[in-house]
Amino acid sequence: MKKLIDVIANEEAYSNLSTFTQIEELNKSVRVYRDIIRASIKRRDVQTRLISLLELLKRYSCKKVGVSYMCKNTIADMLELSYKTIQRLMKKLEQLGVIRQVAMKRKKDMMQTANAIIIQPVKEEVTDKTTSKLTEKCPTIKTTTSSLKQNIKNINKRNSVAFSPIVDKSVEKISKANFVAHWVPDRFANLASSYYQKAKSIQEFWKVVKQCNRVVDYSTNNRAFTKEQEIFIGLRAFKEFVMKIKSGVKMIKGEFAYFNGIVNKLMDNLYFDADFIVG
Repeated sequence: MKKLIDVIANEEAYSNLSTFTQIEELNKSVRVYRDIIRASIKRRDVQTRLISLLELLKRYSCKKVGVSYMCKNTIADMLELSYKTIQRLMKKLEQLGVIRQVAMKRKKDMMQTANAIIIQPVKEEVTDKTTSKLTEKCPTIKTTTSSLKQNIKNINKRNSVAFSPIVDKSVEKISKANFVAHWVPDRFANLASSYYQKAKSIQEFWKVVKQCNRVVDYSTNNRAFTKEQEIFIGLRAFKEFVMKIKSGVKMIKGEFAYFNGIVNKLMDNLYFDADFIVG
C-alpha cells in the first residue's frame, strides 16, 4: 500500500528540507562521503558511478543547499545510465546514509512529482572514526636508551639518521601520487579510471580526443565540435574501445593508435549529422 504524500513541491518546502546553512558545509560532507564510498564499495565501476551521482546531486543542490529535485530520468540522461541503474544507485546512497528521499506532489493537480533528494550532513561519529583511523596509521618515533646515551658531539649525525627516513617517505609518497590532470573532464576521467589506474594513461586517451577535434575556422579558432560534444564523443569512443578489447581484437599499433582510429571515425560520422551538430 502506497503512503500518502503530504509534502507539496514549492520553495518553502524545499527550504524547510535544507540540511545545510552554507555551501562549504555541503562540500565538506561530500568529500567525507566520497572517502566512505571508496572504503565500503569494492567494485571500482560502482564506486565511480556512486561518486558521479553524488557530485551531480551536489552541483544541483546549491539553490536550496543540500536539496535537489531533479527527476531520475533527467539524472539518467546526464550520467548516460539507465533509469533502473539510477534507482539502484540512489538506494545504495540511502543505505550508506548519504541521502534521504522525500516524496513530493504538485500543487496544481496534487499528483506525485519528482522526489526531493536531500544530502545528509556527516555525523560527528563518522568524522571521529575516520580521524582515529588516520592517527592509528601515523608512525611514532621511538626513543631508545642507547640513543639517549650518545655524546653531544654526535648529535648532528644522530639527527640526520633519525629524520632522513621521514623525508624519504614523504618524497616517495609524492612521487607515487596519481592525480588526473585538471584539464581532463571529470566524466571522462571517472569512466577511464574504471579500467586504467595510471593518470598518465587516462590523460593520453583524452589527448587523443582533443587532437582529433581539429580547428575548422582559423580566424576564430573554432573547432569542429563544442566542449560538450567533445566529451560525449570521448565517452562513446572509450566505451566502444573497451568493447573491442573485451572482444579480443588485436591492436597492432598500440592501444592509443587504435583509440585514435575509433575517435576519428566517430567524429567523421557525427560531423555530417545535422541533428548532432545543431543539438
